[in-house]
Amino acid sequence: MNSVSILNVLIDNLSLSELLKKLKYGGVVFTPNIDHVMKLQKDPSFYHIYHQADYRVCDSQLLMLAAQFLGKPLKEKISGSDLFPAFYQHYQYDENIKIFLLGGAEGAAEMAHQKINAKVGREIIIDFYCPPFGFEKDEAECAKIIQRINNSGATVLAVGVGAPKQEKWINKYKSCLNNIKTFLAIGATIEFEADYRSRAPKWISQVGLEWLYRLIQEPKRLWKRYLLEDMPFFYLILKQKLNL
Repeated sequence: MNSVSILNVLIDNLSLSELLKKLKYGGVVFTPNIDHVMKLQKDPSFYHIYHQADYRVCDSQLLMLAAQFLGKPLKEKISGSDLFPAFYQHYQYDENIKIFLLGGAEGAAEMAHQKINAKVGREIIIDFYCPPFGFEKDEAECAKIIQRINNSGATVLAVGVGAPKQEKWINKYKSCLNNIKTFLAIGATIEFEADYRSRAPKWISQVGLEWLYRLIQEPKRLWKRYLLEDMPFFYLILKQKLNL
């Protein structure tokens, strides 16, 4: 599979339709954006986990532009919030696809479950759970989640608890999830599907300003990420371009 290296993060050069076909056979999917790439520069365990994923697809128009600047253009931006609805629509008639939703704000997963099943016309979302804050450090809580997922009969797990938590949780517990073949790390997508949060208009995303739209929505939570932690990305890309 062709891939593009951006700051030592390998991103698979796939279109959405190519990825959907490959997921018939399962796999772990992560969706790198600039925030992920910057976290990966500082967190060796996250970096190691990230490169064990079967698929890493671009979740940022700015990463698309960076790849083009480096002379290695990517085929398509595939954000988690685009991938997930495309996935359940692509497999709406495949009775082997049964999805468990893990994450989202209180009540979001339940609402997403209702809305998605109504769209698809069957119980493609067969169970859901919104874990409490700090659940990933609570072994008893994680054991309860694993049992619930296994008892559900789900074959797909969609986890939306933010990075790097969701990727680390998937990597740690995937071997305990007996029936799950496909793992999707999808960030805020569960809340988008529930209409708990509004997505940026398509034109804003296409010009690479989705981060600004989200910053205006949640300034207290996101200002440090976007205005401090992620800004060195542009300097580092220039260094990569100059082979420095």
